[in-house]
Amino acid sequence: MIESQQNGKVKHWSKLKRRKDRMKSNTFLIEGEHLIEEALKSNWIVKELIVLENYNTDWLQQEKVVTTVVSDKIFATLANTENPQGIMAEIEMREEKIQPHFQKVIMLDAIQDPGNAGTIVRTADALGFDAVLFGKGTVDLYNEKVIRATQGSLFHIPVITGDLEDWVYTLKKDGFIVWATALENAQRLEENKPPEKVAVLFGNEGSGVQQELLQLADHRVYIPIKGQAESLNVSIASGIIMYYLQQ
Repeated sequence: MIESQQNGKVKHWSKLKRRKDRMKSNTFLIEGEHLIEEALKSNWIVKELIVLENYNTDWLQQEKVVTTVVSDKIFATLANTENPQGIMAEIEMREEKIQPHFQKVIMLDAIQDPGNAGTIVRTADALGFDAVLFGKGTVDLYNEKVIRATQGSLFHIPVITGDLEDWVYTLKKDGFIVWATALENAQRLEENKPPEKVAVLFGNEGSGVQQELLQLADHRVYIPIKGQAESLNVSIASGIIMYYLQQ
């Protein structure tokens, strides 16, 4: 059992709280039985399990994964949840690419709230979308709050990070119609028939989709608001539009 903060593994796992160190090692941490179960079912590479002493690993007996036991103190320094379940895992990142069979894609332009980003990934997974593209300025996919908000959907749907402008050109060449959410010079959502191949741009919580990307979009759409609310949360808006596109 590891009890020292100076242990090499503990130092390595602690560094994975920082994005730059995650990128260096090409790994990230997840916490809790549900997320680990989803990672294992989805054939992601689980490099190592980190468990508390006396943690019951019976449900993992058929999984051949290196397991390291740590003390309560060590686990507490690594955990991000208020009531840890006693198990974490180091996961290897997986590089995803846009595939020829994709027909419905979500693009996130500088979405900074991890809860919003993770919820959009979860919703895209639930509604059968093919991928979510994280553009520049969007929160890191492997941020622990993003991971928790996906509720395991991170392991079910390709999430790709890169340049949205390049992707828009690539997708258009492949026959995609690009929608962007906007409040000005936009049509009501229901005035636009769902295309066979569609990519939807959702913008920053405060400033919306940047102008350069708006100009590249084929259509600008908005969701009419009937009540007194000034606007919709971006993850809620994305869910409404994704559901509409199922028609």
